[in-house]
Amino acid sequence: MRILITGISGFVGRHLATQLHERYPQAEIHGTTRQTPFPDLPFATCHALDLRDETSVTALVTAIQPDQIYHLAAQAFVPRSFSDPWETIEINVRAQLNLFLACIALSLSPRILVVSSAEIYGIVDETHIPMREDLPPRPTSPYSVSKVTQDMLALQYYLSHNLQVMRARPFNHFGPGQNERFVAPAFALQIAQIEANLNPPIIQVGDLSAKRDFTDVRDIVNAYRLIMESGTPGAVYNVASGVAHSIAHLLQTLIGLANKQIEVQVDESRLRPVHIPILLGDAQFLRNSTGWAPQYSFEASLQDVLEDCRQRVQSGNLPQSL
Repeated sequence: MRILITGISGFVGRHLATQLHERYPQAEIHGTTRQTPFPDLPFATCHALDLRDETSVTALVTAIQPDQIYHLAAQAFVPRSFSDPWETIEINVRAQLNLFLACIALSLSPRILVVSSAEIYGIVDETHIPMREDLPPRPTSPYSVSKVTQDMLALQYYLSHNLQVMRARPFNHFGPGQNERFVAPAFALQIAQIEANLNPPIIQVGDLSAKRDFTDVRDIVNAYRLIMESGTPGAVYNVASGVAHSIAHLLQTLIGLANKQIEVQVDESRLRPVHIPILLGDAQFLRNSTGWAPQYSFEASLQDVLEDCRQRVQSGNLPQSL
């Protein structure tokens, strides 16, 4: 079996590649990345590639002839999408379109998982919470617009060309190795630096009132694998824990794991232009279809995030990938 993971050097890509290697030790795993040096994944073959280049994408798909494609590569940082909207839309939409066009041109029919996002649901009435897959999208950022487009392109090419595409809509995820621009490692890294006496005992925060449905990245990639194995082409699956935690609760949980007393201060520059009060997902369809269930608790995941950040501070090796 030949597997292609776009964005293999990213936070989710590294975890997915590791799990797939453990699950299918004989599989040939390939991954695309725009970063050098390549990630430390000795069981995978990495390819330096800009997925916006249609010719390069077609050449790669021709060479690999994948049986499965996990399309993870994306510009995934919401605030960045406001500062450069077209960059986010071009990266997220054109890359996916090039993959589809390559498969069609080569008459290939791999199973393809497209990763959309729960951000597409936006601000909804409380009667629609938890959010189900049939909820109409209400994008609140250029990032979520790009994800709506990816989602609908996947459905369109399933309907128009019978591409074997499945869609996942993950809610917030976290875990060891995540970029410090995201909320859990942003807090955890500040705590680790405080513990190492590198910073004063003060954490800078944005809006703490928002509630998010957090799932450990290791549970997220397990869901992706199960969708790939037994999902229905054309279908869409929420990936969510079904429990929403406020950012304030997340922060207090991390502070409770710290070995020093820490003060909290609000930093206005960390506030987003559009505020979504709650993202809470209904993943019953995924559970019923694949038997998936989260294995990592919220608290255990945060403990692992904090320990990972402590190791980063000790080594001085901070990640630069998403």
